[in-house]
Amino acid sequence: MAILLGEQELDARVEFRAFGFQESDDSVVPVPFPDDFRWGVFLQEHVRRFDLFSAGHTHTAAVTARVWDGRPETGEGEWDEQGEIDYESVTGDVALWGSGRSEELIRLGRAGAWRVRVRCAGRAEAERVTRSEGTAYGVERYVIDFWPKAG
Repeated sequence: MAILLGEQELDARVEFRAFGFQESDDSVVPVPFPDDFRWGVFLQEHVRRFDLFSAGHTHTAAVTARVWDGRPETGEGEWDEQGEIDYESVTGDVALWGSGRSEELIRLGRAGAWRVRVRCAGRAEAERVTRSEGTAYGVERYVIDFWPKAG
């Protein structure tokens, strides 16, 4: 069973349905966020970066980022969307990007190859609220798990 090494709660400032995660050192990211963002694709893998397509236009999504020592259980809960990708970190620190770069970093603890699972709930409500009220806070919720990639 995998051991949880760290957990952080972050606010993702979503703009035009887009936000992303990339290496803290932007100079090692060949195509920085939001370049090459693909509309309508829930989880998009890039070199040293991954993007998420939100159901709400402009809002603040709640993100729980967790770092594990191995592949975590999938856990309970109903998810609207989910996916997995590979991620390479050269610094061990991941920056959150939305309507700008977040001050907080996700601290992986080491550089290397990682596997990432992203799950999301609250998508229909986030879309409804951002259409009718203009903005939402914490309605769309993400859980992002990082663990070292085997092999």
